[in-house]
Amino acid sequence: MSIKVGIAPDSWGVWFPQHEKQTPWNRCLDEMKQAGYSGIELGPWGYFPNTAAELKKELDSRSLELVAGTVGGNFLDDASIDEMCRTIDDIAALLKNFPNAKYIVLLPPMYTNLETGEIVMDPELSDEEWQKYAANVQRAADRAAKHGLIGAFHPHVDSHVQTETQIERLLTDTDVQLCFDTGHHVYGGGEPISFYSKHADRIPYIHIKDCDLAVKAKMDKEKWSFARAVTENIMVEPGKGSIDFAKFYAALTEKGYDGWCVVEQDLFPVKSFDLPLPIAKRGRENLAKAGFR
Repeated sequence: MSIKVGIAPDSWGVWFPQHEKQTPWNRCLDEMKQAGYSGIELGPWGYFPNTAAELKKELDSRSLELVAGTVGGNFLDDASIDEMCRTIDDIAALLKNFPNAKYIVLLPPMYTNLETGEIVMDPELSDEEWQKYAANVQRAADRAAKHGLIGAFHPHVDSHVQTETQIERLLTDTDVQLCFDTGHHVYGGGEPISFYSKHADRIPYIHIKDCDLAVKAKMDKEKWSFARAVTENIMVEPGKGSIDFAKFYAALTEKGYDGWCVVEQDLFPVKSFDLPLPIAKRGRENLAKAGFR
């Protein structure tokens, strides 16, 4: 059994392929290595170089492994999933050049506006809408499987699959595996350690994130958008929030977890490009104390 720890560019405030408030990609890679991580995700498609020769050169020079790619789509919209599948093909063509990159994380849309918090989609799905949603999640995962990759669905805050009941319904209605995000799970009212233990056979890939429930309570009271809550530190470095990562490590060990745990801490927009590195270092140190060597 081997548990490896990586990190995603989200931890450097990267939510988009390009944005003036995001850390430049080469600085991000430098600091991922400096912070003590051994693997990375691509993050938004187009943020890091997406040609194999250039990306391999950049990663090899820093002794970093590529672990996964990420793609988002609206699972209620067939045309969106058509585009998502084409992007999966593009990502897969890159990942095939990196033997340890086995996953494509499948991100759902939020039903709230990221910036304003306004509800832009009905949070509740009819049975017919749910059937379409689940079928399109399955379709995206199957597209990744055609390339020999695992399309791992990522439950997300303010999405139609965020609570334990919703996640379990998706697991029942599809054969899709999960990218299990501990922080999003807590945000959605769940308990990540017991949920992981219950569904370990469907969780081959993990995002490590911590959530400050005191900030979540204030967010709910004052009706902040998720972007506003991020600026108020709703997601914090592992070990600073509500999750006992020593117990989580013990649960992983008990179930024989063999794979990557990738830290993903929402930070967009960073107030300064000097902000992410010390946070990432502290998070790595806290995880090491919890058993994640």
